[in-house]
Amino acid sequence: MSPAQTSPPRPRARRRRFGWPQRVFSQVLLMQLAIATGVTVLATGLFLAPLSAQLDDQAMRRALAIAGTTASPRLAAELTATRPSARGPVQTEAERIRTSTGAEYVVVMDARGVRWSHTDPAEIGRRVSTDPTDVLAGHEVMEIDSGTLGRSARGKMPLRDADGRIVGAVSVGIEYDSVRDRLLAAIPGLLAYAGGALAAGALAAYLISRRLQRQTHDLAFSDISALLAEREAMLHGIREGVVALDRNGSVRLMNDEAQRLLGLGPEAAGRPLDEVLGRGRTADVLAGRVTGEDLLTVRGHRVLIANRMPTDDGGAVATLRDRTELERLGRELDSTRGLIDALRAQDHEHANRMHTLLGLLELEMHEEAVEFVTEVVGVHRATAEQVTEKVHDPLLAALLVGKATVAAERGASLRLAPDSLLPDRLVDPRELVTVVGNLVDNALDAVAGTPGARIDVSFRTEGRTVVLRVTDSGPGVPEERRELIFTEGWSTKALPSHGKRGLGLALVRRLAERRGGTARVADGLDGGAEFTIVLPDALTEPEPEPDLAAEAGPDLAVRRQKAEPDPTARRPEAGPDLAVRRQEAEPDAALRGPVPEPVEEAR
Repeated sequence: MSPAQTSPPRPRARRRRFGWPQRVFSQVLLMQLAIATGVTVLATGLFLAPLSAQLDDQAMRRALAIAGTTASPRLAAELTATRPSARGPVQTEAERIRTSTGAEYVVVMDARGVRWSHTDPAEIGRRVSTDPTDVLAGHEVMEIDSGTLGRSARGKMPLRDADGRIVGAVSVGIEYDSVRDRLLAAIPGLLAYAGGALAAGALAAYLISRRLQRQTHDLAFSDISALLAEREAMLHGIREGVVALDRNGSVRLMNDEAQRLLGLGPEAAGRPLDEVLGRGRTADVLAGRVTGEDLLTVRGHRVLIANRMPTDDGGAVATLRDRTELERLGRELDSTRGLIDALRAQDHEHANRMHTLLGLLELEMHEEAVEFVTEVVGVHRATAEQVTEKVHDPLLAALLVGKATVAAERGASLRLAPDSLLPDRLVDPRELVTVVGNLVDNALDAVAGTPGARIDVSFRTEGRTVVLRVTDSGPGVPEERRELIFTEGWSTKALPSHGKRGLGLALVRRLAERRGGTARVADGLDGGAEFTIVLPDALTEPEPEPDLAAEAGPDLAVRRQKAEPDPTARRPEAGPDLAVRRQEAEPDAALRGPVPEPVEEAR
C-alpha cells in the first residue's frame, strides 16, 4: 500500500462565503451607506434634469431677446428699400449684432421667407430652411431645432415697419453645443458637492453604527431575537417578581409573578409607579425612596421582600419575593416556643403543687389537701370562666386564656376589662385573633422586667363595629414614633428566629384599614401605651330571638328548664365534709357499689 493511500485525507479548505453580514453594526452601516448613496444619486439626477431644461429655456429666451432688439423699424426700412446682398445694409447690421452678442447666426428674412442676411453670404437670397409661417403671422417663436448650421436654440421675432406692418422676420440662433457645454461644465461641481454630502453621510452612518455596536455588544440580529425570546421565557417563568422602571419612574415591564404579588394587571405597563400602586411603603421601596437590601413591605395580605438595582439608563429593576408563608411559619414557631415555655413553667408549677399535695397526704392532713386542690383548680377555672363569660368566640377566648398563662409566667397580669363583651358573631375570627395576638405580644415585650407589669384588654361593640383596646404599664411610645411603629420593617427589638421584625403592627393597621377602620396608639391613663383598633363590619347581623310565648303548650316550663339548667349544679363547692362533696360530685355512686363508712375513710 502506497504512502498516499495510508495518509489521512486532508480536510478541504473552506471557501469563504461572501454574503449579507450578520452583525448589527455591519448591517446597519451597509444599509445607511446604501441609503445615503441612493439619496445622493437621486438628488443629483433630480437636479440635473431641470438644469438641462432650464439652460435650454435660457438659451431660447436669449435668442428671442436678441431677435427683438434686432427687429427695429430702421432695419425694416432698410429691408424694404434695398435688395438682398452680401454687402447690403441689412447683412452688415445683422453681422454686427451677431458678433457683439455671440449668437450663432442672425438671419433677417422678408415676408416671403427669403434671407437678407446669413453667416454664410452664399445663403443670402435663398429661402430659409424652416417654416416661417408662425413668425410671419405675427407670433414670437422659441424652439430647439436643426437648420443649415446644425442644432440650435432659436428665437424668432416679426419685423414691422413704422406703420406696424409685418415686412419680414428676424431669426436668431444660439449654438446648442454651448448649452450642452454649460450643462457638462456644471456636472463636476455638482458631483463634487454630491460626493461631499455622501462622505458626510457615510461618516455619520459609521459613527451611528459604532454607537449601535457598543449598545448591542456587537451581536447579530438572530442573537438579539434569541435573547429577547429567552428573556421573555425567563421573566415569565421564574417564581420571583420582576418590575422594571424607566428614568421617569414609570413601569417599563412587569412579569407574571410581580403582577400576582402586587395584584396588578398588564395595563400597569407604561404608567407611573405611584399611580399604579398608590402612596405607601411598597411604592417608596420600588421607587428607591427607601434604600437598603431585603426591604420588607406589605401589599394586601402578602409580606414581600424587595431589592432594587439601578440601571445605566437611569431606570431600575426591582425584584420581589413572597415571604408570606415563611413569615407565618416564623410567627407560628415563635408562638410555639412561647407555648413550650409556658408549658414548661406550668409543668414546674404543677410539680411543686404535686409535692405539696404529697406532703399533705403523708402528714394525713386530708382536709387541707382537698382544700388545696380545690383552690388551685378553682383559680384556673375562674380565669377561664371569666374570659368565656365576656368573650363568646372560642378561638379568641382560647387565645386570651393562653396569653394569660404566658403573662403570668413572665411575671405580668393579663386582665379583661369588666365592661368587655364580644358576642360570637365575628365575620372573620382569625383576623381578630391576629390583631389581638400581635398587640398582646408587643405589650408583653414592653412590660417585661418592669415591676407591677399589667396588660388590660377591652372589647366594646357598636352595632357591627368592634373597638379593641390593649393597654400596658410599660414605658409607652414617644409621640414622634407613634406613626413610625406601624411601618413595615421598623422595630426596636432583636431579630427573632425567622430573621425579620416590624410586621406585627403593620399587619394590624393593614387589617384595620382594609375594613375601613383605624389603628392608633396614645398614652394610657396610668402611663404606658394604649392601642385602639376600630374594625367596622367585624360582626354579623344578630339573629332574631325565637318567640317562646308563641310556642304555647303544656310543656313550656319543661322546655325552659332544659334550656336553662340549674347553675348551682355546674361544679361542687368546697366544704369540710368530704363524703358530702363526693356524693354531690358523684350522685350515682350507689350504682357502682357500697360507699365506705366515714370512719374507714378517715383512717
